[in-house]
Amino acid sequence: MEKLTIKPKSACRWDAAALGEIMIRLDPGDVRIKTARMFRVWEGGGEYNVIRGLKKCFGLDTTVVTAIPDNDVGYLLQDLIMQGGVDLSHVKWVPFDGIGRNTRVGLNFTERGFGVRGALGVSDRANSAASQMKVGDVDWNKLFKEEGVRWFHCGGIFAALSATTPELVIEAMKAAKANGTVTSYDLNYRASLWKANGGQKRAVEVNREIAKYVDVMIGNEEDFTAALGFEVEGLSKDIRGINVENFKKMIAEVVKTFPNFKAVATTLREVKSATFNDWSAVLYYEGNFYQAREYKDLEIYDRVGGGDSFASGLIYAFLMGKDPQQCVEYGAAHGALAMTTPGDTSMASLKEVEKLVAGGSARVER
Repeated sequence: MEKLTIKPKSACRWDAAALGEIMIRLDPGDVRIKTARMFRVWEGGGEYNVIRGLKKCFGLDTTVVTAIPDNDVGYLLQDLIMQGGVDLSHVKWVPFDGIGRNTRVGLNFTERGFGVRGALGVSDRANSAASQMKVGDVDWNKLFKEEGVRWFHCGGIFAALSATTPELVIEAMKAAKANGTVTSYDLNYRASLWKANGGQKRAVEVNREIAKYVDVMIGNEEDFTAALGFEVEGLSKDIRGINVENFKKMIAEVVKTFPNFKAVATTLREVKSATFNDWSAVLYYEGNFYQAREYKDLEIYDRVGGGDSFASGLIYAFLMGKDPQQCVEYGAAHGALAMTTPGDTSMASLKEVEKLVAGGSARVER
């Protein structure tokens, strides 16, 4: 495997950019979606969460490529994004037809699980502005050549939204690579998104095509089987959620099929209950495996966005020139912290991440 070559900060306006849909999350708090009388509002999206973490937690300069309808719900989303500090100059604003027949903001109703009751997400996102984006909508030359980007991120959620989004992802990946930008992709397989869009078979077709342009592939063990179609005999579960040695066999097959991958990273999660998970992560880089510390019985407040925060911690460490073991530790620590707070996005600070990476505890600070 080749080593990642990352452009210096001095050569780029942006440390990182992402392409994806940003939804409004309606959170019923401690009750359930079907019994709620009030909802708290957050913003979130698989690709966006990564660069928001890079900005809000790690202090890097980030921008998002997406589409938002030109109405007051769109302005609400804009305001939420602005609070996270992510640049909006590459947003495509779409005219609103009056009732959302043609375009709208995607909604995501998500309730937190507890104990034996798992978390539940109900999407209401069809015909969203971002899902209708297509090849030719974005000036990639301006972003990658004129402004400059060190790292570009996208994922399988955006690729699953419509018939046009996979081609847009490929167009973006090609433009990024042509300009020396590192590309990462989180497989993020969601059966619900592919259900009416060709199912798992189509998911594998799409993701395998996109994978040809990816430098850093991210996912969990289900993602590599369901979204990329890799199977390894005896891929049995253990206390960490997956037999790590068997997972290594899978990665060996993955990089053989996609020699363009310069790094492969995965989260390891054993769901003991909605409230307690075992959590860790593995990074494969330059022919070696690196595993993060294991967070046993990690108490979960809101698990949504844990994988995205792992990705942003990993990317931050790579951008800062840290060694592979540190990279996977930063990712796992940031993901763990993100799951201790509500909402899709991280509320952690760099100081907190570094404390956890160093082996710090949850003792009170005064």
